[in-house]
Amino acid sequence: MSRILIIEDEESIADLEKDYLELSDFQVHIENSGDKGLEAALEEDFDLVILDLMLPGMDGFDVCKRIREKKNIPILMVSAKKDDIDKIRGLGLGADDYMTKPFSPSELVARVKAHMARYDRLVGSAQKTNDIVEIRGIKIDKTARRVWIDGEEKTFTTKEFDLLTFLAENPNHVYTKEELFREIWDMDSIGDIATVTVHIKKIREKIEFDTSKPQYIETIWGVGYRFKV
Repeated sequence: MSRILIIEDEESIADLEKDYLELSDFQVHIENSGDKGLEAALEEDFDLVILDLMLPGMDGFDVCKRIREKKNIPILMVSAKKDDIDKIRGLGLGADDYMTKPFSPSELVARVKAHMARYDRLVGSAQKTNDIVEIRGIKIDKTARRVWIDGEEKTFTTKEFDLLTFLAENPNHVYTKEELFREIWDMDSIGDIATVTVHIKKIREKIEFDTSKPQYIETIWGVGYRFKV
């Protein structure tokens, strides 16, 4: 049974999320402060973290950053704050998704299942021979989920790796942000276009020599992005 950690200081919200997730056969543990949540996330084995932004002890941004430094499990950030800057910051620190309160418990469960399914499919599958993608100095080991740029290994979050690999495997094809969100996050965009934009920015910082003049991932203004070969 998959284990989920909820880090949420509003007990009524945490309990509601827990009830819906348990009805979907997830095992759920709740922590009500940032420092206790971080401790649980690092010391125990969880398959996904639902992380509130405003927490006592340590805010969600710091908790997300500390978890991501040690573990690569999906992190779903939730907050009542609707500003794009908070969403961009959270995603930039390594969160895989960002939901704005209030949201329906069924939507939360759907997103959790989507992230879990993709993570299990891409990380948990074992292959005898490593599947390698190589394009102009970029080497992507799909099996080991490792990336080298001109021989130097770079660290990518789960979604950054998925997005880079998808674009590299489909070169010269222009994808809209909505198409990329559906492909990588397994769900409709629901207004979360900033998610794709932030991940493209983070990828460029790791693979491009000059991010102002990208040689790999091009922006096609008014349309989307393509990987140039």
